[in-house]
Amino acid sequence: MSAMSRFRLYPSLAQRNALLEQCKHARYMWNVALEQWSMWTRDKGPTPGYVEQARQLTEARAAFAWLREGSQTVQQQALRDFDRAVKNFYSGTHRRPTWRKHGLHEGFRIVGPQTNRVVTLNRKWGRILLPKVGWVRLRLSRRVPEAKSYRVVRDRAGRWFVAFAVIPQPVPAPGTGEMVGVDRGVTVSAALSTGELLICPALSEREKERLKQLQRRLARCVRGSNRCRRVKVAIGKLHAVARDRRTDWVEKTSTDLARRFDVIRVEDLRIPQMTSRPKPRADPARPGAYLPNLRRAKAGLNRGILANAWGGLVRRLEDKAAGRVEKVDPAYTSQTCSSCGHCAPENRESQAVFRCVACGHQANADVNAAVNIAAGRAVSARRETPIRVSPKREPQHATSA
Repeated sequence: MSAMSRFRLYPSLAQRNALLEQCKHARYMWNVALEQWSMWTRDKGPTPGYVEQARQLTEARAAFAWLREGSQTVQQQALRDFDRAVKNFYSGTHRRPTWRKHGLHEGFRIVGPQTNRVVTLNRKWGRILLPKVGWVRLRLSRRVPEAKSYRVVRDRAGRWFVAFAVIPQPVPAPGTGEMVGVDRGVTVSAALSTGELLICPALSEREKERLKQLQRRLARCVRGSNRCRRVKVAIGKLHAVARDRRTDWVEKTSTDLARRFDVIRVEDLRIPQMTSRPKPRADPARPGAYLPNLRRAKAGLNRGILANAWGGLVRRLEDKAAGRVEKVDPAYTSQTCSSCGHCAPENRESQAVFRCVACGHQANADVNAAVNIAAGRAVSARRETPIRVSPKREPQHATSA
């Protein structure tokens, strides 16, 4: 399993322009390969593969000077990345490759001996030699790993990063035999069966108001103007702040859980389906018209789910605690009493209060669900606690002679 060890780059103005040219070439080669692949029809032969496209690239570099000015490694790796994307699509693990757009997909990949051209200047700073760009300053936030490839990217806030592809070492288990259940929610990001309530940090109220003002200003801008570009950069910086805080919380929380517990149980949630847009409801009385489908309310719930990093937390737990993460059926875990096992919708009085109508057990609703997840409890569609033995089996004595 590969991951990325990312470092911040601080290029000069001339180096930023050179990096953008490299991104333009990589994006161009990807889109050309996508166009060739999209032209396939049943009555024609197969479209060119990577080997044929690499040969065409050599001929194109000999014919066009602007293409020769770019790095051949960057252009070839763009073709190789597209070839891998097509194979992943046919294997069913990834979606169909799409077009790469200016301002949205800014990055390129380098492989081979060039990945080791990193020099340490002092404890905090270093530099890396990028093809056709030169030596670029590098912030050493940790030790630079040995990797066979790295990717240079620019986010929407205008920041440049270099990400080395490495295989992370899993966090060793503590060996105490302790188990924990994690219940993910919108108000409380993660509730543990130990009683801890973890909240993913987000933008402050002042930052949210600032974001709202910038979005209103963007709606009044002329598309393509300098003012529109400046407002987009300001919005991107706020989104980058929220994303960095969310990533930091996910990394620290997943590391803490992997170090403290031997077994981590989470709900088996289908997040892409949960955050999908509701389907339109046609109005049978008015042809061509539609009924309300609560789309705006569902959009708010989707934003809450994505802002709490449900998928990112479990993904990093699986990376750091490999083989120690178990997924439990989430059916009725929030309505089942962790004390007596009684399941009823009336047990959950509100988002935070759980009071069992059978035994009177009271607890935080999220913590109660986390305890059920830790116990691996899942109920059937009839909302009954499943029995542990087959109902057809004859009664057995507790001890045998």
